[in-house]
Amino acid sequence: MGYIRDEDKKYLKGEFDKHLREEVKLLVFVGDDCQYCNVASDIAKEVAELHPLIKFEEHRIGDALANEYGLERAPTVVITDGDMYGGRIRYVGLPSGYEFSSLIEDIVDVSRRSAEVSPEVMEKLKKIDKPVLIQVFVTPTCPYCPRAVRTAHRFAIINPNVTGEMVEANEFPDWADRWKVMSVPHIIINEDVQFIGAYPDEQYIDYVVQAYEKIK
Repeated sequence: MGYIRDEDKKYLKGEFDKHLREEVKLLVFVGDDCQYCNVASDIAKEVAELHPLIKFEEHRIGDALANEYGLERAPTVVITDGDMYGGRIRYVGLPSGYEFSSLIEDIVDVSRRSAEVSPEVMEKLKKIDKPVLIQVFVTPTCPYCPRAVRTAHRFAIINPNVTGEMVEANEFPDWADRWKVMSVPHIIINEDVQFIGAYPDEQYIDYVVQAYEKIK
């Protein structure tokens, strides 16, 4: 028995048929003593089986590609085309619960090689010419978290200097404790600027710009 219900598979197949344009890679990075790695791989395989443009690959933390992408924790799921996006659109921990919807929407955006933001946000986003890491701490039962994750990922799709990273707080409590994550979504940008909440793009980008301007 799989993780995705048959009725959901039917719906997703229809959505993928309508919206997918180019090949998308679902890369799952696994490691030793990883409680959820098999689940992450199984979910990604099930999604990949729904459309020929979605390709599944399993890698290991510590291998050449993981090192190239700067990945250290398992499971990590990367959505990429292989070249343009590299490892910049990623989920550290299971993209389960409400975050499964983020995964699906990211697949569509990456397949279409585009994401939508307002002209105002686009103007600010395009000015970022140094590396910016947006980490979004979430829990699977948080209904507001997908919006915050998707914003980080849309920014990463648009600007190659931006990396968007979902972090499942329950799976990595040491990481969450480090940043005193008490409520979610808790967003940390370049380990320098923090805020809590699923803000609209116009406010979100201002925090990103604030972190960018602090880069020396």
